[in-house]
Amino acid sequence: MFLGYNVSVRRSSVTKPTKNGIKKRTLNYSADISIPLKRIEDFLFEHKVIKQDKNGGFIPWHREYLTGSTDLEIIDTYNAQTRGICNYYNLASNFLKLGYFVYLMEYSCLKTLAKKHKTHIGALSKKYKVGKRWSVPYETKKGMQRRMIVRLPDFRRGNIFKNSDIDTIKDSQHYLDINSLEKRLKAHKCELCGIEGDDVSFEIHHVNKLKNLKGKTRWEKAMIAKKRKTLVVCHKCHMKIHHSS
Repeated sequence: MFLGYNVSVRRSSVTKPTKNGIKKRTLNYSADISIPLKRIEDFLFEHKVIKQDKNGGFIPWHREYLTGSTDLEIIDTYNAQTRGICNYYNLASNFLKLGYFVYLMEYSCLKTLAKKHKTHIGALSKKYKVGKRWSVPYETKKGMQRRMIVRLPDFRRGNIFKNSDIDTIKDSQHYLDINSLEKRLKAHKCELCGIEGDDVSFEIHHVNKLKNLKGKTRWEKAMIAKKRKTLVVCHKCHMKIHHSS
């Protein structure tokens, strides 16, 4: 293994004609780099994207700690992780095997959004569907935009895929909006447990540096996923955070 790739030497009897018309075994004894699929499985289990059924198959699963995020933050988290892996392994000979990984990420994203909105993925994908694909709408200064979930055909071999390839605008640092904290407080919704209402007491939990978080507790995972040093939480969740610290 080298730099996360499996490296081997091909043994192939397949012949291809050269420019002179002479058939040669061009692939024989040539270097081959491939994706170690066990690493992809480990990533999916580590990030709670999947669960294993009784027959040993993989089931896409919702990520509980993301349900307190906005729809845009949820899809951005999945897109960033999918892009990172697919771009890195873009040169692998078995690159197309990442199709199953991308599928699991997409349906885990749908299940996370469905869990947040307390519905099922069929209704959610129908609600967000535009043409043949589904996407999440969000407001910008230029008006309404949509963020699509990435799919394997978006990663053209040899090219690095960015969100702007399928978006009408480049990635926006929406979580750094000056007024975002005020808007989140006015939403009257806990970003951890999801409870909402005008009669609920909401508080701000703050940390000095994100890099100091270990990502072991639910609130740490939420902050890392949101890339925020603040969380709007209900009083009950706030007490749990300090009790677990």
